[in-house]
Amino acid sequence: MISAVEIQSRIRQIAIIGNPNSGKTTLFNALTGLRQKVGNYPGVTVEKKEGQLCFHDGTEAVLVDLPGTYSFTPSSPDEQIATDILLGGSRYSNMPDLLICTVDASNLERNLYLVSQIIDRQIPAIVALNMMDVAEESGIRIDPMVLEEELGVQVIPTIGTTGMGIKELKQAIADNRHIPWRIRSWQLPAIVEEELDELVNLLEQRVDFDRPSALLEAVQLLSTNNGHTLHHSPLPPDVLDHVRKDRERLDFMEIDRQSVFVESRYRWIKQVCRAASKTTVRSGIPLNDRIDRLMVHRIWGYVIFLGMMGIVFQSVFTWAALPMEWIGAGFDEVGTVITTLMPPGELRELIVNGGLAGVSAVVTFLPQILFLFFFLGLLEDTGYMSRAAFIMDRLMSKVGLHGKSFVPLLSSFACAIPGIMATRTIENPRDRLVTMLVAPLMSCSARLPVYTLLIAAFVPSTMVLGFLSLSGLVLLVLYLLGMAAALTMAWLFKNTLLKGPPSIFIMELPPYRRPSLRSICLQMWERSKIFLREAGTFILGVSIVLWFLASHPRVEGASPAEQLKHSFAGQAGRLIEPVIKPLGFDWKIGIGLIASVLQREVFVSTMGTVYNIQDSNDDGVSLSLKEHLQQDIDPESGEPSFTLLTALCLMVYYMLAMQCLSTVAIMHRETNGWKWPLIQIAYMTLLAYGATFLVYRAGLLLGIGA
Repeated sequence: MISAVEIQSRIRQIAIIGNPNSGKTTLFNALTGLRQKVGNYPGVTVEKKEGQLCFHDGTEAVLVDLPGTYSFTPSSPDEQIATDILLGGSRYSNMPDLLICTVDASNLERNLYLVSQIIDRQIPAIVALNMMDVAEESGIRIDPMVLEEELGVQVIPTIGTTGMGIKELKQAIADNRHIPWRIRSWQLPAIVEEELDELVNLLEQRVDFDRPSALLEAVQLLSTNNGHTLHHSPLPPDVLDHVRKDRERLDFMEIDRQSVFVESRYRWIKQVCRAASKTTVRSGIPLNDRIDRLMVHRIWGYVIFLGMMGIVFQSVFTWAALPMEWIGAGFDEVGTVITTLMPPGELRELIVNGGLAGVSAVVTFLPQILFLFFFLGLLEDTGYMSRAAFIMDRLMSKVGLHGKSFVPLLSSFACAIPGIMATRTIENPRDRLVTMLVAPLMSCSARLPVYTLLIAAFVPSTMVLGFLSLSGLVLLVLYLLGMAAALTMAWLFKNTLLKGPPSIFIMELPPYRRPSLRSICLQMWERSKIFLREAGTFILGVSIVLWFLASHPRVEGASPAEQLKHSFAGQAGRLIEPVIKPLGFDWKIGIGLIASVLQREVFVSTMGTVYNIQDSNDDGVSLSLKEHLQQDIDPESGEPSFTLLTALCLMVYYMLAMQCLSTVAIMHRETNGWKWPLIQIAYMTLLAYGATFLVYRAGLLLGIGA
């Protein structure tokens, strides 16, 4: 038995790596449980996920979930980070002491390419032969012992979704059994082998590389066709001359230097697969293919996708209603208790009408956000999300993008920030930038409080065709209009500022698999912590500041309405009223627009403060605010301050305007400058203003505002 001291001295940091769709994240969640933290790598928005891996004797090690990658030849920012860390000397993380290579057992040949590169690099590793159940269902039987002998690396069969093999994998990590490294097993054609060996020996002698590093460097030097790389290489001149002569000789022999290394490696991998696995040929069409005939059908694929999205959003709004009421009632009770225990005064008003009111208005919508993340995680875990991207590629290609842009846009329904971060999987820089620019136009969860408040207050609860709710249809139209606006702007960007040739769309369709509810719930837990942390800091601070601005300076003898009008917030609203008057907005709405520049959902709590709504009302904050909007009368004109047209204009404005400084900050970090964030703010503001102006004028002509 290895002692705790020995384990800690030998293993400090472990990294888990593998191809996308190999079950890597599910395995990471199974190994770490709730002992995780999520952040970003320094200087980039690629997500960094770490967890504590606990051994049977109480010792711990840090487990890092590296971004998925297919090889040491990166094609996107997240793959670049994974490659840099594995090759050492990265500014993002230290070189791991041990690697867990997650391999999809149902796609053994493709997954072993990365493993073979890790073996060449002689990085201490354990292969987690994952998704064994999917392989067996496909008629593939793999002998882990034979595979271990062929690779020269310890192999542990696992099923991340059920937890099978997790205990054995932890024990293997603790044992850290050393298997002697063997020399490179894959062989090249004789002439290429000769040139490679010469270059490896030269690199060892002249550059002081160790054998694995020299091999990796030599393969990259001989396989690339980029002369610019040699011109700026730090290698000695005689080594560079040797490389140029080697390239010229291989080119003269009409050898494809780029493909010969890949093909040679795959020939060896095929031999390994033949020795370690057997495939039972089953009659008929595989189940995955039979399902895909319907799921990716040219017509039914869209019908099924829209049906699923409809069910998801309907479920989000229906199922979330009850827990939202519970949360609202809980905050109401807290406000009542504070009001009872504390004497009247500014401190009580600050706590109840400022901090508590603002935080409750946002936290109340947590169930909707969690349900949305749950369903998105469910669709991704089952393998359907890749199918959705595939069928949407036909539509995305019309605006110059491809299916990979659809997943970030779909993620933006929850929040634009993870949507923008998800663009790191897009290889083409122009397509990635266009997707980032239009992602905030998708109706995120922060718009839901605004939408639901205004719809509940001004859209009649009538039925259409006997079974469709008009309120639900309006909400659906808002989401569809946001998506249409995003696609339209993407087409405009691709034909003007970011014009470029269309990209080739290649996407792997993973097998359908049983989702891991534990893994999905862990992701929901992580997202809820981030959301609540933000509500308890940022939103709380904004609410307190807003309460102060709406309550001061104090005007002796003034009515509440006059006090508000002469407050700092009221003065700011009246200052911008001439600008927003053409949109049908008054100075009180202007206060909400100014405050919600930080975050859209602040509009609801701002309106609550503006109309001096008490949180202790029996109907709750949202209902009381709804009634106040319906009954508010402009004292100067005697007309209602809010009408159906006002509500429609507000929803259009919030659908298109930026109104989220957190998204701006992410854009700045993602693009490494202020150029594109400023362009994004400018075009979204002009788009929102212009569209709202047209809706208001059209509404007046149609008599909607009467």
